[in-house]
This record gives sequence, C-alpha cells and structure tokens, in this order.
Amino acid sequence: MRMPKFKLSVLLPLVGPLLLLALWELAISAKWVKPVLLPPPGDTLIFLWKSLISGAMNIDLLATLRRTLYAFGVATVIGVPLGIALGSSRSIYRSVEFLVDFFRSTPSSALIPLFLLIFGITDLNKVAIAAFAAVLVILFNSAYGVMNAKKTRVMAAMTMGIPKRYIFKDVLLMESLPQTFVGLRSGISMALVIVIVAEMFIGSEDGLGHRIIDAQQVFNVKEMYSSIIITGAVGYGLNVLFMMLEKHLIHWSGKA
Repeated sequence: MRMPKFKLSVLLPLVGPLLLLALWELAISAKWVKPVLLPPPGDTLIFLWKSLISGAMNIDLLATLRRTLYAFGVATVIGVPLGIALGSSRSIYRSVEFLVDFFRSTPSSALIPLFLLIFGITDLNKVAIAAFAAVLVILFNSAYGVMNAKKTRVMAAMTMGIPKRYIFKDVLLMESLPQTFVGLRSGISMALVIVIVAEMFIGSEDGLGHRIIDAQQVFNVKEMYSSIIITGAVGYGLNVLFMMLEKHLIHWSGKA
C-alpha cells in the first residue's frame, strides 16, 4: 500500500513563529536586551501554559472576548445595513463621504476622553468606543462592496428584465459580500485592538489589557509577555475564523 506523500507546504505556516522564537533567543544570547527585560521564550511559554492550565488568565481572556464580541455585534448590526443603504446610491454616499472618511481616519483611541465624558468608567464605555471604531470600517467596506459590484452582471440582469428589487437582493448584495466580509474581518480586529487599549487606560478590573498594564507596572515581565502573546493569538484566531467563514460562505468570490 502506497503511503501518501508528505507535503512540505503544510509546514510553511510554522516558519514565521520559529523565526520569531529564534530571533528572540538570539537577542537574549547576544545580550542585545537584558534578560530581566526580555525573559527566554521557553520560560515565557511555560509561564503562559501554566497560566492557562491553572485558569489564572481565563477570567481576563473571557472578559476581553466578551467586550470584543459585544462591540463587533453592535458594529455589524449598524454598519452592514447602513453601508448597503449608502452604497446603493452614490449621490447619498458622496454627501456623507467626508464624515465617514474623517472619523475613519481619526484614531479611535484619541476619542477615549470623549467617551469617558459620555459613558463614564464603565464596561459600556469600552464596548461603545470599540463599536464606534469597528462600525466605520464595516460601513466603508459594505458601501464600496455595493458600489463596486460587477457591472456586467447587473447589466445582464437588467437586460433580462429582472425587477430592480431582485437585482438589488440577488445581484448587488451577493456581489458586495466579499468586500463586506473584508470589512467584518477588519472590524473585529479593530474592535479587539480598541478593547485592549480601553482596558489598559480606562479603569478596568479585568481583561487582557488590564492584565498587561498591571504586569508592566509591577515589573512581572513573564506575565506581561505571556498576556501579549495570548492577545495576539486571540486576534489571529478571530482572523482565521473569519477567513474560513468567508471561504465557506462566499465560494463564488473572484469567479467571473
């Protein structure tokens, strides 16, 4: 019985992490950074594993995930319908384009003081500012997805005499989904970033951002680095999840 050939391409995703660990170890061995400021990667990963197994990090991890998903849910409910509505009329979108681009280009972290005045030091504040940042990304991509739908398919549908409501529902919306998913994927990443920043600098009793800043203040570098690593892993995991959903749900993307 012939054994299936092992494909080296399967190992390619491991190259980046291994290079990072090698560079990390090299920085310590070459004394580019003091060990007290940058612990060995093995010690850090062991500390991270023990924190996860013992449950010490679970409360903070779940708190950050909860805030991120709440913010993303709010942003999706507002951003997708509004983006589709604006994108269906170029004249309407052009009339509000300055506002969308202005706030999309403004760092959301700069608006933290404003949201503090409105919502106070609460969980709602963290969710609100993360949702605000994500909704602009989602709205922008949803609108452009509708506006840049393949004109050939729209024209073909119009030539066949299909009613406009069906053209909008079955052609424009379907054509806009790939771009909308790009917005959703970027939106959840943006929500996570802003939640972490808010947990760091707005009064918080839990969350990965709170854990990172607390560890830094008491000079617990292993906990700080392990919290940073798990934060990156959460962001990467959410991105991969949305890429898989996009590939499964929008299988026609890129086809003529």
